[in-house]
Amino acid sequence: MATTQLRTTPGTAAPDFALPDPAGHMHRLADFATARALVVAFICNHCPYVKHIIGGLAQFARDYQPRGVAMVAINPNDATRYAEDSPAHMAEVAARNGFTFPYLYDESQAVARAYDAVCTPDLFLFDQSRQLVYRGQFDASRPGNAAPVTGADLRAAADAVLASRPIAHQVPGVGCSIKWKAG
Repeated sequence: MATTQLRTTPGTAAPDFALPDPAGHMHRLADFATARALVVAFICNHCPYVKHIIGGLAQFARDYQPRGVAMVAINPNDATRYAEDSPAHMAEVAARNGFTFPYLYDESQAVARAYDAVCTPDLFLFDQSRQLVYRGQFDASRPGNAAPVTGADLRAAADAVLASRPIAHQVPGVGCSIKWKAG
């Protein structure tokens, strides 16, 4: 079922995090302190919306990391109920798609809650001072529509941040609801 993300106020500070990758190495918000901008992407392994853009998201990182835009992906889904979203499968997804960025597991779901993430994919772009400047769709492509996966919206936002221009266009992202733990 498709879920549209909620609006988060531009200027919100990036919530801190310390999360492991599938190999158990911890990654923190501070690890990206020198980046000119930071994309925090809430994704998972099984969502058709994520599967649809995953190659484009990996290409975005390869294109923008040399320009100073760091990226981190976070899987917030309950892997107990959705085994495909387990850390072992995360490592496979990262390798298969050539991720050049950390893919972290938010087992407690506390980080997803701190960011007010609601769907996968849910994309947040922060400027150098780690203030939110963009929360929106990757592009207009969706599973089943004819639009190509380009990352046009996130690319335009990143270009604006790098040029110190305001971001004029923000369309909320659409994806699968986060699979929250019961209770």
